[in-house]
Amino acid sequence: MAGKTESNLKTAFTGEAKACLRLLAYAEQAEREGYGQVAKLFRAISAAERVHALRHLKLMKLVGPTEENLKASFERETSISENTYPQFIREAQEEGQQAAALGFSHARDAESFHAKLYKNALEHMLAETSTDYYVCGVCGYVAENGAPAECPVCGARAEKFQRVT
Repeated sequence: MAGKTESNLKTAFTGEAKACLRLLAYAEQAEREGYGQVAKLFRAISAAERVHALRHLKLMKLVGPTEENLKASFERETSISENTYPQFIREAQEEGQQAAALGFSHARDAESFHAKLYKNALEHMLAETSTDYYVCGVCGYVAENGAPAECPVCGARAEKFQRVT
């Protein structure tokens, strides 16, 4: 695919993916404020935006065989943790935005662990090994086979981890 349609699919994918996550954040806020029905609406439309985003992604032929997807994900996570986030951290610090710098630091550190998980998954896939994953709700660190007592990235306690099913 090429031309305007390819560009439009990329733009549409980005917009739909952002909307999906933004609406989940809105749903969490509505729940905190006691608006359960509004939260449900936000989650429903988020699910619809996810459908749109996935359709666009598939049309762009960016979903390949699992082994290729794991390799591509490993490469992206490595690049982001080694190149993108260090620049974001420096720029946030230069601007005195310490909260953003901390958020970027947590993301950078978690992304480097994500890269290792992708590499492990490639090996596990070939060995047909089963692994459980636990995600830190504070920084996004992912642990294998159980939540640690303390997150190695942000120090959050085990209770902040959520098992992925």
